[in-house]
Amino acid sequence: MADNYLVTGAMGCIGAWTLYQLVQQGKHAVSFDLSDNRSRIDLLMSRKEQEAVTFVQGDLTDAAGLLKVFQEQKITHVIHLAALQVPFCRANPVVGSQVNVTGHVNIFEAAKQTGIKHVTYASSMAVYGPASDYPPGLLAPDAPMLPRTLYGVYKVADEGIARIYWQDYQLSSTALRPYTVYGIARDQGVTSDPTKAMRAAARGEDYQISFGGKMQFHLASDVAKQFIEASERPLGGAYGFNLGAPVMAVADVAQMIMAVKPAVKISYADTILPFAEGCDGTPLHQRFENVYETPLAEGVQQTIEWFERLHAEGRD
Repeated sequence: MADNYLVTGAMGCIGAWTLYQLVQQGKHAVSFDLSDNRSRIDLLMSRKEQEAVTFVQGDLTDAAGLLKVFQEQKITHVIHLAALQVPFCRANPVVGSQVNVTGHVNIFEAAKQTGIKHVTYASSMAVYGPASDYPPGLLAPDAPMLPRTLYGVYKVADEGIARIYWQDYQLSSTALRPYTVYGIARDQGVTSDPTKAMRAAARGEDYQISFGGKMQFHLASDVAKQFIEASERPLGGAYGFNLGAPVMAVADVAQMIMAVKPAVKISYADTILPFAEGCDGTPLHQRFENVYETPLAEGVQQTIEWFERLHAEGRD
């Protein structure tokens, strides 16, 4: 039977990159999203290239409809990325929980009912509390989950749900928790500012990043490849991994951008985001043969060059 990869939340940044990487790898992707806005995907692939993808518009909270997609599309691999983010969950907790928790259960249930033995999904750094809750240095792999947002609480619940599906049904799962994702199509959220600075630089414009401090940065295309890898490598349990990477200062990112585009000025604010500077990614390296970590300077240059091409074509 041919492999068919379901990508939920495919219209988002990581979702769009996951579709792109699957197409690049010659694998069949089934896009599943409530939205039909392909603007982010259009930054990565032409409409001709997108013909390799099967696009399905649907709602995670519709359990019967979701199951039908699994059945009709003969899904073999699941990469579950769809979720409502922090501001929406705060503004509408009921809908937030319906999508982020009930929708998550619906994914696992559809997988169970169609004989799929493994699910990969996106968790979040939001499962943790602020840096003040933990000892100095990288967050340990077993750091306690102390979320300060409903979104974070929902993600903790999702990891617990995955654990019970392994315990009761031997449906294995792998969760990945990215930190600051950057790259083409990263256009929403507070930590999208470094990407917006790269886009501005590609246009010859100055930009101020709204925060400073130190954190871990992950190129969106690397994150997508890691999700694909995780979907293909069941580990025999319910696992969650932080994506480790060198801890870098926002000031260094600004310098890297200006090294590529010396004519622009990229500055940053003194505000420090309320997160730990980074997480220990050792378990990910121990469990996976391939861990995708493009050096930050290289990723910054790639992103700016891609933005330059889009700008030259009037598509940025």
